[in-house]
Amino acid sequence: MAHMALTVGFDLDMTLIDSRPGIHACYTALSERTGTYVDADLAITRLGPPLEEELINWFPAEQVAATADLYREMYPTIAIAATPALPGAREAITAVRETGGRAIVVTAKYEPNAKLHLEHLGIQPDAVIGNLWAEQKAEALREYGAGVYVGDHEGDVRAARAAGTLSVTVATGPYSADQLGALGADVVLTDLTRFPDWLAGYLDGTPRA
Repeated sequence: MAHMALTVGFDLDMTLIDSRPGIHACYTALSERTGTYVDADLAITRLGPPLEEELINWFPAEQVAATADLYREMYPTIAIAATPALPGAREAITAVRETGGRAIVVTAKYEPNAKLHLEHLGIQPDAVIGNLWAEQKAEALREYGAGVYVGDHEGDVRAARAAGTLSVTVATGPYSADQLGALGADVVLTDLTRFPDWLAGYLDGTPRA
């Protein structure tokens, strides 16, 4: 059956990739480089928002911008190889493609590093747009005409709302399925392995969770 080509946006951290090991290693290295303690175990429990929102917890405000630059510079050599794809990530992108749709990645992560993750994992979306968080993500979602935005965080639900797109969430990040539902997500999946089936049902009008 023919479908209207759908553009689906995906968040990156904890939606497509398990960025905890790489980010943990990078915060640990950053602590060593700067001599400033960062609780990496704590930091990786609250991934999603921009890096600066985490660094302000550990560094004086006037040092945050320079520290963020240092982190982003260290990141490729430390974090990329340590970061696996989450289960179903490749298949989710492929599922969108196979319907004739476009898959884009819209993330708060520094765009060059976001692209390095995807290249390393052999995941090839149609576009990668970085440096956007929460409602800011709606700009890219609208620009690309996304009908669905898939994420794991409250900020991703807010992004979908602001863009007028369907909010699909996966419980692989800091929020449980129940919490995502309570935040107003339109669809809550345990993880991306459920996404191809959900997409097929969504496109042919027979919703299945």
